[in-house]
Amino acid sequence: MSTVVLESLGCKLNQAEMEDLSRQFLKMGYEVVESPQGVDVYVLNTCTVTHIADRKARHRLRWVRRNNPDALIVALGCGVGEDSEEWLRLGVNLALGNGNKEQLLELLGSAEENASQENYSLHRTRSFIKIQEGCSSYCAFCIVPQVRGRERSVSEDEVVAGVAARVAQGYKEVVLTGTKIGTYQASGGLYYLIKRILTETAIERLRLSSLQPQEITPQLLELWRDQRLCNHLHIPLQSGDDTILRRMGRQYSTTEFEQAVQLVREMIPDVAISTDVMVGFPGEGEREFAQSYHFCKHMDFAGMHVFPYSLRPGTRAAEMRGQVNSRVKKQHAEQMLSLAKENATQFRRGFLGCNTRVLWEQGTEEGIWNGLTSNYMRVWTSSRDDLSNTIRTVRLVSEYSAGITKKEGLWGNLLEEETDE
Repeated sequence: MSTVVLESLGCKLNQAEMEDLSRQFLKMGYEVVESPQGVDVYVLNTCTVTHIADRKARHRLRWVRRNNPDALIVALGCGVGEDSEEWLRLGVNLALGNGNKEQLLELLGSAEENASQENYSLHRTRSFIKIQEGCSSYCAFCIVPQVRGRERSVSEDEVVAGVAARVAQGYKEVVLTGTKIGTYQASGGLYYLIKRILTETAIERLRLSSLQPQEITPQLLELWRDQRLCNHLHIPLQSGDDTILRRMGRQYSTTEFEQAVQLVREMIPDVAISTDVMVGFPGEGEREFAQSYHFCKHMDFAGMHVFPYSLRPGTRAAEMRGQVNSRVKKQHAEQMLSLAKENATQFRRGFLGCNTRVLWEQGTEEGIWNGLTSNYMRVWTSSRDDLSNTIRTVRLVSEYSAGITKKEGLWGNLLEEETDE
């Protein structure tokens, strides 16, 4: 049986695409494995949102070629764009941009003539489903609209059927993802899509990948009365300074952003709000950075993805005056990351002594398990039982960090499950 490794860089949309691709490879008789050592086919879904992402993709592809010279290596997606020749020079056998990556399986063909069409499983707890692709906003710093194209949505029926299929395969949680899912326009829009999923499927947890502040409405938030909707929203900020937001071409002010966050917190109990924050955008001096820093501190985010501005040729920001030097960007990023850690710790501490439900993912030989709460806190516990892909209640009792990276979260003691008499 031919083997394939599928890896993805970048956003949750890329992850969703690779999940779909994995299912297709399995149906065609391939064995999906994790290690590229000795694999027959290696596929990397690339990202180009920053120059660092581009560099990671090139480094990974070179490494795979050096360590597995006989593999058929495929580069897909945003990083490939229209210039396949550049990737072929890296030792890639096949390079397909977003416009033609659907041809991959047709080009590779089936691994076995009599491959099973039904009996397969990815053995995971959480599945990403693409509901939308593309962006028509054209923010000054972003290359995504050029590589993903304009906004387009997957049909409601297809999404609902996809969720139902994941339930049948044993998944407990589905994440709806896309480039900009708040612009979902099939049929009645995002509100009606979520309502159909909650009404027509038995999914135990439904999570949204990201929403823009201007896409958040009281009607949409009413859906969170159904506790299967995870009480975690990722709302990208990018900057806490209005001058920089205007230069970026964002469609909201800090006042409008704060109003959206306040509305979410009023309507969704125990909600975790995470965000993206960019430092070093052209024109961001000490005053603008200080304003952004203090706004983020005031917002008390549960999580912050902090990253320095990366110049992307072909974007408006690449031609702007006031480019910030790398030393200042690094300094500001470190300050913002320190704030992010402080805010995240404070958020978690607020739940000590509380009971919460955890979707358990992985365990060690010593019986230490970890998983995620509905509001996206990482929790560890001890159990000799197999907790994989189960949702169990714990009492959160202490702070905890694990692994070489000292990933931070909370320790929970498992509680006895209530049973119906």
